[in-house]
Amino acid sequence: MSVDELTLSAPDEDAMVALGAALASAMEPGLVIFLHGELGMGKTTLARGFIQSLGHRGAVKSPTYTLVEPYELGGLAVYHFDLYRLGEPEELEFMGIRDYFGPGAVCLVEWPERGLGVLPPADLVITIEAEGLGRRLQLRANSAGGMAVTARLREGP
Repeated sequence: MSVDELTLSAPDEDAMVALGAALASAMEPGLVIFLHGELGMGKTTLARGFIQSLGHRGAVKSPTYTLVEPYELGGLAVYHFDLYRLGEPEELEFMGIRDYFGPGAVCLVEWPERGLGVLPPADLVITIEAEGLGRRLQLRANSAGGMAVTARLREGP
């Protein structure tokens, strides 16, 4: 399988939220999305735009201490993981990590490198870096589902 890459820019927080919403409108159930970036790069902001655009009306906070925050949104399960405080990847097995990944769910995983060897492969890897005062997002699709997302994002609304 080949790999598809797409670079996007977010000049501010509102643009990052909008990119999260665009990602949600381009996704399909069953996707695993890894979010890479240093602290403060906007991983949770992107996730907030994604989750709120699917109909969630409450706050979207980083599940740093709980490791996962589940959302049921119109028949779609969205699981937002933050593995920053994970001690060992094996801890994910104790929380039943495999039960979260399936055809009816979308999993957004912050700090996925901390779950290396236990997490399934990502369909889409998003790396967020500073670009001036904004952010640059490098999307790398690693599966047919991920490539469908990058193709939809290229097409625009």
